Amino acid sequence: MASAHLEYIAAGGNRHPCAADWSEELLAYGSGHNIAIWRPENNNHKGVETLLAGHTEIVNAVKLFRDPTSKKRVLISGSADKTVCVWIEQNDASFELVKRLTEHTASINVIGLLPEAGVFATGAADATLKIWKLRVSENADVEADLIQNINLTPRYFPLAIALTKLQSGQLVIAVGGTTANIQIYLQDKDKDTSSLAAKLTGHEAWVRALDFTRESSKPDSDFLLASASQDKYIRLWRFHAGTELPEVAAAASDPAMTVFGRSLSNKAHWIGEGDSKHSITFEALLIGHEDWIYTARWFTKNVEDATPQLLSSSADNSLAMWERDADGFWTCATRLGEISAQKGSTTATGSTGGFWIGLWSPSGQTVVSLGRTGSWRMWSYDNKEDRWLRELGISGHVRSVKDVAWSNDGTQLMSTSSDQTTRLFSQWKQETAHTWHEMARPQIHGYDLNCLSAIGTTQFISGADEKLLRVFNKPKAIAQLLAKLGDTAEDAEDADLPDAANIPVLGLSNKAINALTAEEEAAAEPSEEVTITKSTLDLAHPPFEDHLARHTLFPELEKLYGHGYEISCVAASHDGSLVATACRASSLDHAVIRLYETKEWREIRPALTAHSLTVTCLSFSPDDKYLLSVGRDRQWALFARTEGTNYELAASNPKGHSRMILSCSWAPSSSSHIFATAGRDKNVKIWQVASGDNVNAECNLTIPTTAPATSVAFYTGSLAASNTIILAAGTEEGNIAISAISTNDWTLKEQYQMTKQMLPSSAINALRWRPSVNGEEKQAQLAVASEDLSVRIFAFEILPGA
Repeated sequence: MASAHLEYIAAGGNRHPCAADWSEELLAYGSGHNIAIWRPENNNHKGVETLLAGHTEIVNAVKLFRDPTSKKRVLISGSADKTVCVWIEQNDASFELVKRLTEHTASINVIGLLPEAGVFATGAADATLKIWKLRVSENADVEADLIQNINLTPRYFPLAIALTKLQSGQLVIAVGGTTANIQIYLQDKDKDTSSLAAKLTGHEAWVRALDFTRESSKPDSDFLLASASQDKYIRLWRFHAGTELPEVAAAASDPAMTVFGRSLSNKAHWIGEGDSKHSITFEALLIGHEDWIYTARWFTKNVEDATPQLLSSSADNSLAMWERDADGFWTCATRLGEISAQKGSTTATGSTGGFWIGLWSPSGQTVVSLGRTGSWRMWSYDNKEDRWLRELGISGHVRSVKDVAWSNDGTQLMSTSSDQTTRLFSQWKQETAHTWHEMARPQIHGYDLNCLSAIGTTQFISGADEKLLRVFNKPKAIAQLLAKLGDTAEDAEDADLPDAANIPVLGLSNKAINALTAEEEAAAEPSEEVTITKSTLDLAHPPFEDHLARHTLFPELEKLYGHGYEISCVAASHDGSLVATACRASSLDHAVIRLYETKEWREIRPALTAHSLTVTCLSFSPDDKYLLSVGRDRQWALFARTEGTNYELAASNPKGHSRMILSCSWAPSSSSHIFATAGRDKNVKIWQVASGDNVNAECNLTIPTTAPATSVAFYTGSLAASNTIILAAGTEEGNIAISAISTNDWTLKEQYQMTKQMLPSSAINALRWRPSVNGEEKQAQLAVASEDLSVRIFAFEILPGA
């Protein structure tokens, strides 16, 4: 019986300040329409454990907590699909969707939470705030009742919500958003509903973050509210019980305390009556960030009289930790992130764009932040050195992944995406575990990337929404890093490779550069272009995000011209001597296949003609005797090699499928010339080439799929049973079926359907089986590129039909 498990998931985080939360050992974050679950402090660096699929649009808000009554772990998520989902943990890090709330009429932007009161609040772009009562029973039954709907006036969109409970038990809700004011709602006496009690003014731009904490562990201590804004400042507000004002902070009473000529107002606001009467006063203004502030989160140590610390993240590429010093002044105690003036060679490298999220670990010993490139950076506090040290985070694409390709030796996987990057993944082999990581970002482009193919062991070619293709060389620094971390020997070919690459200040072409020694760097003239020292990538671990964004580009070797529209597909021959490409087309003139030889990168003319619309997939047969093409015109075409590098049309089937054909693949060479095609007509067809004077192909088997088939891939390794070929087929809905086909009587021996929890939630764009590494193959591995932003690697202990 076939069995498989998910070995690796790479998925970037959504750029929304509310889209992540950390509770106990789990961090949950929005990744496209999904929610990724990750254990940041796991020592074996496994990365994302699972992706939860329940939303149909981008996830904007996530809250993770343990329900105090049932002791169950609960996840609440809000999305642009106007729904709020409640998930319950079934077993270790596996969550089940148990409730979907559809009361909002626009995108959910923020969720506020008070677990001990069983209350949460949701804010959406319909300019409403909804307050919910949540009840979770011990057998995981969930009830979520809408207590109140608040229409925010004057009309604004909520972007931040914070909740707390006063000593009297009354609920306080602070709301901020696309206005400069903060509204404070107080629960009415003996009722579940709340009314507007105060409006805090002072910020000069939208309020992006709000968070409550107690000033100390004493039960009667004051509350502090932190508010962070796009005006680059954080304001602290004190909630003090009683009819008397608190002792005015020294900073506020100092008449000299003005900011840019503007004095700080300290007007007291009063809320509540009787024993719930509180004053709200302005406590402090935190100045230090140079750009919009997205998040502000409190952390309080479980120590008597420990003062809380505040973590803020900003578009200025930094995290700041704020503490109150001995004199009572709030200062920035620690600053993490990119402090240097040099923000990367171009904005394309993604090292600018700011930190969108900053989170404390529950212990306060670790912090993480999410940047523009969808990657998580992590720092841990080292008690011996008394400083924060960089840790290994995780990364992934932030737009749909269009294609994946294994290197010919099977050691590296490359993926290309609409987020305009090509990424290289490889294994880090440690004594205790072998884990997958992003090891390089070979291409950071100005166009969405559509396809790629490996050429030999040191080159790859990619096509984007531009009229040319680009060929890249692996730099020596990356070859050495991969050999060191992957525990493999360096190739003799690697000695001739360039050291590294950068992008010129005004350009899109990665330029080869020489790495400098420390002495050469000290003597070098200052310049705007990025330089790299020999020690930069001499690492004992996979590269951090700063390295990936700047120092792991591949130098561009060649540009291939000839096409008139955006490139749609590319394939390299197995001997590495030829590259076949096609572009988007709506006429015969442009629906041609161009061949280029890889020695001098010249086009082999004439171009191959057979199709009338876009060619969607190209594939060379294992012996390079045939080139197969399929297209939107519903036909497949077979080109046979005549002499040298020339190909000519040998056979075609204008009615191969009844709808457009989206993918094709050749079976391994041991089973003569057999290929598969996948179509929008919900069929996968297996064809056998009958060679002779008149080349033709007959359809031997049709395998129906549940949705339009978008990708097929034949397994080419040695683990399949004799007289059996293994075919993976992916659909538009994200399903993957692995079929074992008997070549004796062309019947389906076994079909293995992967479980829903393992599968992508959107269309499969590419399937690629891993070639055997050094001739050894213990298990079959399948790489998957999906529309849901993820790159996945599945491992099969037993293949179907075995």
